[in-house]
Amino acid sequence: MARDTRAGRSSGYEGVLRARLRQGLRRLTGTSPARAAMLIFAVTIAVFASLLMMPWATVAGRSPEFHDALFVATSAVTVTGLTPVNTADHWSFAGELVILIGIQVGGLGIITIAALLAISVTRNLGLRTRLVAQEGGISTGAMGETGQVIRTVVICSAVVEAALALVLIPRFIQIEDDAASGLWHGLFYAISSFNNAGFVVHSGGLDGFGADPVVVWTIMVGVFLGSLGFPVLFMLWTNRWHVRRWSLHTKLTLQVTLLLMVVGALLYGVMEWSNTNTIGEMSVWEKVQNSLFASVNMRSGGFSVVESNMENSETMLISDALMFAGGGSASTAGGIKVTTIAVIWLAFLAEARGDAESTAHGRTIPPSAVRVAVSVVAMGATLVLISTVWLMYITGLDMGRPLYESISAFATVGLTAGLTADLPPEGLYVLAALMFAGRVGIITFAASLTVRQRSRVRYRYPEGRPMIG
Repeated sequence: MARDTRAGRSSGYEGVLRARLRQGLRRLTGTSPARAAMLIFAVTIAVFASLLMMPWATVAGRSPEFHDALFVATSAVTVTGLTPVNTADHWSFAGELVILIGIQVGGLGIITIAALLAISVTRNLGLRTRLVAQEGGISTGAMGETGQVIRTVVICSAVVEAALALVLIPRFIQIEDDAASGLWHGLFYAISSFNNAGFVVHSGGLDGFGADPVVVWTIMVGVFLGSLGFPVLFMLWTNRWHVRRWSLHTKLTLQVTLLLMVVGALLYGVMEWSNTNTIGEMSVWEKVQNSLFASVNMRSGGFSVVESNMENSETMLISDALMFAGGGSASTAGGIKVTTIAVIWLAFLAEARGDAESTAHGRTIPPSAVRVAVSVVAMGATLVLISTVWLMYITGLDMGRPLYESISAFATVGLTAGLTADLPPEGLYVLAALMFAGRVGIITFAASLTVRQRSRVRYRYPEGRPMIG
């Protein structure tokens, strides 16, 4: 009888604890969905770091260094691709599987959380703003319900990754003459490319596949689609090529993405055409192909068929700019996002022409969007500056390599100038924090800024115009 009483009390306490936990989580997600997103990602990284700390996760059969496990877990969940150790040589098959699952969970989580935050933001705004968001395919209709958003994201990702795998798996089986190895490598690169992760499971990276058009173009297509963002893919799927039905966000994302891709490929090809350490000894077709591959991956993919630190300094500077730009909003790509660049550029054009408002494709861009865009760029530049100075202090190097590594981490690109593998633990912690901030922080920062703009000011101070320029 006493035992039954104690068991009843225990179950009662557990029930109260669960209820309070659910209430706390509901309160957290309701009052601050951005904060909840950051907490979810932090816990997820901790879980995958714990798994990678297991002896069975390494080839050597012993636990890795904590800073290595934490860094790789952060890199996988934030779909970055930077790593202080060689993935193929250091991690066992079980460790690589943990990394792949981390990439998939991180990629799906990033897209889903970004979409849900967009919904949360629009619900907190006025009717007119919500109608505009509905036109963009974000807040209501097919994407309006939380459960349906998640299902659509998962289905979209699964379909694209399956299509990529169906191309890569037979090709890798043919190249490696091993069904099991080809199956694993094809699946890994399909998931890694669509999620813009940049992880590779060959000891020499993709160096041996630079002349293989099937591998190169399939990975390139996967990175490109992943970088567009779920709202754009959803809009293209529902409206196909009826351009007039596309939202302003879709049009700006595609325009800036294609522009950066073409310009980046041209600049890379011109600057590296005669560089024998990169593409100088390739055929003309291979030079063109790998220039385009490099341009696509500079903005978030992180795959490379040549060593980045062998590129000319001018090329690395162009890479810095493209990495910082990143891909589309609510995508697996990082950076400040191409629509941020578009909004700032349109504001610049409007100011140069003397127009009172920024416009594009028959739509007026509100000043609040310009303020958010400028704030996102300022936040990103500040984080990169702090990280670069810190890495310069730790390593004693000049600015070039620390800047390249910092932008790659912030924009979750994964390209490296060879610095990550040489960094001491404190340097790895700096880049890990930057990957987390660049991946989750930018999304939540922009969302929180947008929500705060809903408050109406009842009074205004007299205008004061400081001198600018």
